[in-house]
Amino acid sequence: MGGSTPTDAEVGHLSLGRAGYEETLRLQRRLRERRLSEAIGDVVITVEHDPVLTMGRSGSLDNLLVSRETLDGLGVSLVEVERGGDITYHGPGQLVVYPILDLREHGRDLGAYVRGLEETILRVLSSYGVAGERVEGRPGVWVEGRKIASLGIHVRRWVTLHGAAFNVDVDRSHFALIRPCGLPVDVVSLSDLVTSEISVGDVADRFLRAAEAVFGWTVRSVQLEELGGRADEPTA
Repeated sequence: MGGSTPTDAEVGHLSLGRAGYEETLRLQRRLRERRLSEAIGDVVITVEHDPVLTMGRSGSLDNLLVSRETLDGLGVSLVEVERGGDITYHGPGQLVVYPILDLREHGRDLGAYVRGLEETILRVLSSYGVAGERVEGRPGVWVEGRKIASLGIHVRRWVTLHGAAFNVDVDRSHFALIRPCGLPVDVVSLSDLVTSEISVGDVADRFLRAAEAVFGWTVRSVQLEELGGRADEPTA
């Protein structure tokens, strides 16, 4: 990937700031339907979520380490979704990226797309002086054996949904609620690895710039109204 010319690979960037998971999921699905009908072009959403656990298609409640009542008491919801993978956490201090792309225009190669997302995150880490790595057979990005970014993808008729979650400065106690991705692994945030002050917004900017280089995108900022929707639009 990355061989597309900028005019062939323009991607709209929709920044949602802080937003609830389920409303963002409804928005993703609505935008994918519009992408499938070619009513809009490719879009990448960046967002920071309220605390939530999400369970992928291959997930197991055995990897939820507390009761539903405990989750309710902590104000953490649990949502089952269509992406691949097991259970994971999203919350404040985490950059979540949802590309809604037609892969027919990006090489028709899901494996290359996943590796491209990993490469983008590796380049962001490198820009902060942090050496990340891949682990064979385990999608995502790691630093010295600790997981810093997770990936979960769903594709229908070559159009993508879901994406990547990058730990910038998360509450690690929330990860103790689960066995992340069904694995006995430790997690880490970028804030644990650098001495400079960082923000989710800064990491998002670096992610988009790195993605332009990796995928050959030209990213431009868009508003929801440009995509044929409104923030208060009813969703299915």
